[in-house]
Amino acid sequence: MLKNRYSASLTSCFVISFSFFINGCRTNQPQQQPVFAGSHTCIECHETEYHTWKGSDHDHAMDTAVASTVLGDFNNATFEHNGFTSRFYTKDGKYYVHTKGPQGVPGDFQIVYTFGGRPLQQYLIPFEKGRFQTLPLTWDTQRKVWYDITDSVYKGQEIKPDDWLYWTNNGQNWNGMCAECHSTNLRKNYNPVTHVYHTTWSEIDVSCEACHGPGSEHNKWAALSERARKRDTTYGLIVQTGNITSQQLVDQCAYCHARRTSFGDFIHPLKDIFDIMSPQLPVVPNYYPDGQIKEEDYVYGSFMQSKMHQNKVRCTNCHDPHSLKLKKQGNDLCLQCHKKENYDTYAHHHHKRFTGEGSPLVLDHGRKTVAVGEGSLCINCHMPGQYFMGVDFRRDHSMRIPRPDLSNELSTPNACTQCHTDKPASWAAAYTKKWYSNPTSRPNFGKTMHRADQGDTTAVPGLISLINSRQTANIVRAAATGYLINFPGTETDTLNRALLTDASSLVRREAVRNFSPHDLDDLIQSLFPLLGDSTKMVRLEATSRLAGVPRKNLDTLQKQLLSKNIDEYIATMNYSADFAASRHNLGNLYSNMGQFPEAVEQYREAIRIDNQFYPAKVNLAMLYNGLGENGKAEKLLKEVVKNHPGQSQTKYSLGLLLAEMKKYDEAVDYLQQAANEIPENPRVHYNLGQLLDFSGDTAGAEKALRHAVELDPENVQFLIALTQLYLREGKYKQAKPPALKIYKLNPNDPDARKLLDFINSKL
Repeated sequence: MLKNRYSASLTSCFVISFSFFINGCRTNQPQQQPVFAGSHTCIECHETEYHTWKGSDHDHAMDTAVASTVLGDFNNATFEHNGFTSRFYTKDGKYYVHTKGPQGVPGDFQIVYTFGGRPLQQYLIPFEKGRFQTLPLTWDTQRKVWYDITDSVYKGQEIKPDDWLYWTNNGQNWNGMCAECHSTNLRKNYNPVTHVYHTTWSEIDVSCEACHGPGSEHNKWAALSERARKRDTTYGLIVQTGNITSQQLVDQCAYCHARRTSFGDFIHPLKDIFDIMSPQLPVVPNYYPDGQIKEEDYVYGSFMQSKMHQNKVRCTNCHDPHSLKLKKQGNDLCLQCHKKENYDTYAHHHHKRFTGEGSPLVLDHGRKTVAVGEGSLCINCHMPGQYFMGVDFRRDHSMRIPRPDLSNELSTPNACTQCHTDKPASWAAAYTKKWYSNPTSRPNFGKTMHRADQGDTTAVPGLISLINSRQTANIVRAAATGYLINFPGTETDTLNRALLTDASSLVRREAVRNFSPHDLDDLIQSLFPLLGDSTKMVRLEATSRLAGVPRKNLDTLQKQLLSKNIDEYIATMNYSADFAASRHNLGNLYSNMGQFPEAVEQYREAIRIDNQFYPAKVNLAMLYNGLGENGKAEKLLKEVVKNHPGQSQTKYSLGLLLAEMKKYDEAVDYLQQAANEIPENPRVHYNLGQLLDFSGDTAGAEKALRHAVELDPENVQFLIALTQLYLREGKYKQAKPPALKIYKLNPNDPDARKLLDFINSKL
């Protein structure tokens, strides 16, 4: 459940839930509102399914901490970490841990719930205001040892007690981070004013009704005689799980098995997955450029990229829906669809089988052994994985063809060298080229995405091709669309406008985010139709873009629609207002609407929740600057620069602010840092040149302004500044080229003609 602070936002929040695609109720559906009846009512008719589910990961998702559920060693066991020894013990039949708590002060804490059971078990501890926090000290159920999960999740980071990620703070809060996917009929019930949780559930684990919906009406239907049951029926269930498409089935699993933003409690039924969540797209930093998993992705983001998904394969083709176990073992699982004679052969995989012949692969000075036959398994080549949370090995469900030839160029892993760790990617690439005919000709979007992420303009044709291709998965098309914003221009703008009406909700969402209007009327005409989009995900994005439109520019119906959508947006953000990112989003909304006191309050709340969440500090600083409170703005921006030295854009903003405050020496220093760190930004060099010129550093000013002109040679503002500098220095020869360019760009401007004539007269 441990997460990164910047993931909890409208675009990539980790609040977790279940979502199900539901067909509408039929005419004979009972009119009474169904309620959750409990899994015990299912046993009589569904004994096999119930006992198959019993003992599954869903069954063990959460439980009360008692002797039969607690797997960790609480027999006065100790665990030493960073110089402090924690102790696990029992008292009066209850479970306790002595460890560092709030503010890093040692204390004794009662464990009331277990969380998970394989391959690790975590523990929940109650705190004030209805909060439950996840203890970082975790039980490895395979090795039977305690370990600190932060060592693997936040490698190299020092998590201090005032950090959002510290175990007693919001980053490890069960109510907001974990609860929705570990219990049935979960209601978060967070009060954004009092910060109190009144979280409830029907059943403590993921039981029957988590997937099938409330069962009371189904139980009534089941109690009827065969003759009394209507033929055209959904059996009293409001969630249909049979006779549905592969996409509908995948969506039923997606709400928990997707890294995403959650829009609210999951309440059955819902018609579209994107009414309740917005998934993280397969882009850097959570994925590698080619879409392979890098951070936890919960499967959905990977599987949606795969050819399996495009060919209508669904979760239950491989996994039993109740036990969650694989339906078949080894390659037999894949041979349900793929021909044995084509794929389960040495000619295809080029590895020894599990025959006992040959020697295992021994690596890392004997510390790693790969058994004979492992290389013949489909999943080891096409579904390589990695460990998350220290001990949890999860496979990549994008089911891709290994491309070791791309590993060096894109810094991506490949299946070959995950086993053959003693060999370079070039060695593996040579073998794949030898074994397979032209393996590098197979489609792979990795190069395009890598270039796009780097801001390389050569990525544009590839992005356009991916977006327009019917062979590209929609989640990849959406990722490519998201990158268009990095490459403004007529071609990308025209494409992005067309994508506002794309069939894919994900693509539409990205197009709304990217949209660059020509003027206010263009913004209204282009985005207002999306306030009525079929999915909440797209409506929220459109609302955030339109909230600041002056009401005088809208007709009565438009005002009413926008007001309704703003209410929906605020309610959605308030659901997750225990996250800094949601408070930040609200701050942006209120700021755009000119409600500045409300905006300040929301930004400050975001900082209270997570004092390292720098986007809120930057936006609050900009707001303070607009309100004339530059001292407060300076303090915030300096905090960001100190704690996040890689935030070059903030250094630029701080330099401009300091110049406005007449702190010129400091301003030059920060603008110079920004110019060095983002050398491709012409306006940074322009502002630096202007300030250096004002400060009397003519040589430095000339260098900076020339750089700005080189980067943007048709920017008249830059050309004028450079020309004026040369004129003041009497350098008429140097002044003529930029002045001539000004005239060519504005041949009908009499001032441009006069300027050129003046320079010619001096020459």
